This record gives sequence, C-alpha cells and structure tokens, in this order.
Amino acid sequence: MSATTTNASVVKPRPPKIDFSSVNPNNIGTLRKLNQVLFPIKYSEKFYKDVLLPEHEDYCLLVYYNDIPVGTICCRIEADPKAPGLSRLYIMTMGVLAPYRSRKVGSKALQHVVDAAVKHNKTINSTPPKDAPPFKRTLDYFYMHVQTSNVEARRFYESNGFSEVGVVEGYYKKLEPHDAWVLEKKVMATEGVDASAVSTT
Repeated sequence: MSATTTNASVVKPRPPKIDFSSVNPNNIGTLRKLNQVLFPIKYSEKFYKDVLLPEHEDYCLLVYYNDIPVGTICCRIEADPKAPGLSRLYIMTMGVLAPYRSRKVGSKALQHVVDAAVKHNKTINSTPPKDAPPFKRTLDYFYMHVQTSNVEARRFYESNGFSEVGVVEGYYKKLEPHDAWVLEKKVMATEGVDASAVSTT
C-alpha cells in the first residue's frame, strides 16, 4: 500500500490593523478613559473642549489596534512666537496601552499627524494675512514636553525625528522630577505620505 502525502496549505496570520478616529462628541468618553489609564494627572474640561475644536480634527485622534482602542494622540495648534505668520503644533498628550507598545502603534499615530500637517501646509497660502488665525497658517514644527525621568519616551521621540531644544525647570508642579525636556520636530514638506492614504475610521 502506497502512502499518500498531503501538503496542507499554511495560512499566514493577517497583519494587525491599525486605524485612527478623530475625537468627537460620540467617542470622547473613550478618550477620557484612556487618559485615566495612561497618564498620572487629570485633564481639565478645557482640554476636552480644545480637542473637539474643528481645527484639531486631524490632530486629536484615538488609535485602534484590530478595532480595540489602545491609544491616543492630541495636538493643539498655536501661533509660533518665534516666527510671526507661522504656527506650530503642541503635542498635549500621546500614549499607548502597555500591552500594545513595541508594535509600531505609537510611531504610526505620530506619523499620521505629521502627514496631516504636511497635507495642511500644501493647502495654505504661504503668505497669509497678518490677522489669519493660527490654523490658517503654515505649520512650522511640532513640540512637546517630556518629564526628565522618562528616558524611554525621549528615546521613542528621538527615533521618530524629534530633538531636544531645551529644559524647562519646574514644569511639572505635581510630579517629580519637576523638570521637562522640550523636544521639537520640523514639519518637512517631503516627509511621509499623504494623510489621505492612511486608513482612518
């Protein structure tokens, strides 16, 4: 009797799906819950009002991993005090739940808002009126504060193109250590891909 061999096809697992959703009145409760888990401070109601402003739609996001909300990034557009006529993006918060770190979730979320800034700049008049609001000006750079004890976060941002530009002593009033690094990243016209090509929900 001859033996019959069967070559069973090997099914490769699907790659994880990472999606983004702008923060809105229907999902802001999820943002609140994630903030409670991710960060050691309680954010004010002004914070939650700011993230719902129309100009922040592309920069305040919930991050989903296989349809599970696992992180958030929230940025605010500000006038650039160093360059009249330009604006900048302040990263107010960014975090990913511990079990989902080291899976490129944070890097993809960060790249998503960078791509959105690049896309924004392509649609903006390079010489806007002097009284133009910040969200109608060119976005020059991102910046953020990182607690000086959080070396892991600093390494993450440096691996994504940020660099230290200074230290603010006593920035954190209720946390120790109180000091914060200031990290910046320029918005480069040739960086990344068009944000419209990235999956969103």
